[in-house]
Amino acid sequence: QVQLVESGGGSVQPGSSLRLSCAATEGRVDDYAIGWFRQVSGKARSGSLACVESGTSGRPYYGDSVKGRFIVSRDTSKNTVNLQMHSLTHEDTAVYYCAASRTCWMDGDHYPVWGQGTQVTVSS
Repeated sequence: QVQLVESGGGSVQPGSSLRLSCAATEGRVDDYAIGWFRQVSGKARSGSLACVESGTSGRPYYGDSVKGRFIVSRDTSKNTVNLQMHSLTHEDTAVYYCAASRTCWMDGDHYPVWGQGTQVTVSS
């Protein structure tokens, strides 16, 4: 079964941009819908922030909270799905996860495969 590994997290200042990557092993990213989620310390995991559909469409979907600031894209040559984040604020501080499913869902419970997460800290 596919395995996912996130990278690209770090500490940045408010207003900065950051790109996260989700690399797939034991499978191809275009065989799955890959969604991005986040979890703020002490709070429940978010719904899907962004998701890219499986197959040739690779259609992206965005949650309302990040629409216009985050861009999800798929790079089949590198077997990764990237999340480009712009205009980061303190409220974006969280552990970010990517997850795989057969189709894009808002609810993370529909994603059976998860990466280990990468920390993003936005601080002045």
